[in-house]
Amino acid sequence: RGGDIKGVQEHLATGVQHIYTAFAAFAAVTSSGSIVTWGDPGKGGDSTSVRSELATGVRQICSTEETFAALKEDGSIVTWGCAQLGGESSEVRDQLAGGVTCLCASSGAFAAMKEDGCIVTWGSSRHG
Repeated sequence: RGGDIKGVQEHLATGVQHIYTAFAAFAAVTSSGSIVTWGDPGKGGDSTSVRSELATGVRQICSTEETFAALKEDGSIVTWGCAQLGGESSEVRDQLAGGVTCLCASSGAFAAMKEDGCIVTWGSSRHG
């Protein structure tokens, strides 16, 4: 599924700055800081539930096998994809609302470093 860009091709024609991958999906950051995703919808290829949050200001993306997380210029994190592998971050939402300076991922979990040096983690406990 990740090889089919028909549904998003017009958004990828110009201005793509970076491309990131999960197991069966892709995410591209455009020059405006917006995100375009495609591939398996349950594995990060469908970001419509967070589209408004990804419209501008994305600085970096990390991925687990089936999930993406975006670090925004304001220091907040937006997640989408497989809930069990980090796509569901509501338990740490308040901690990810700002002040994040670094984002990393394993195959099934994320770790974010905050300005004060504190680490926030979410995703599968078997993966970190």
